[in-house]
Amino acid sequence: MLIENTIAPAFTLPDKEGKEVSLQDFLGKKVVLYFYPRDNTPGCTRQACAFAAAYEDFKQENVVVIGVSKDSVASHVKFAEKHDLPFILLSDPELTVIKAYDVWQEKKNYGKVSMGVVRATYIINEQGIIEKVMPKVKPDTNAEEILAYLKK
Repeated sequence: MLIENTIAPAFTLPDKEGKEVSLQDFLGKKVVLYFYPRDNTPGCTRQACAFAAAYEDFKQENVVVIGVSKDSVASHVKFAEKHDLPFILLSDPELTVIKAYDVWQEKKNYGKVSMGVVRATYIINEQGIIEKVMPKVKPDTNAEEILAYLKK
């Protein structure tokens, strides 16, 4: 995982409409950048829906929410439409940003070892500095933990 008080790696990726989105587009705002394994899986759906439910609270705090997975733009469109997700979803099938943020890691599932995206969240401040690193987040509580942190 990257560490707090370091510059967040710059990136540009397509969103669910295929439009290029860059981290630098959001200088002057806090960014919640969360990485998740896969669209339409139970945990990832619960996490995304929790962010959607809290979306107005994030907007009131002047915070941009961005979800990143290796899923395609087409997959993100279906995921966002099915669950009415109002925030930005970015597609990283080449794993460029996923690897830059050190969330492509070895995972163990029923004794089988494979590489995959670990669920993690970074809070990036208005100047593009990583303010908070949240490794191994829980899908059901991630959004509320971030809001509690932001409102402290």
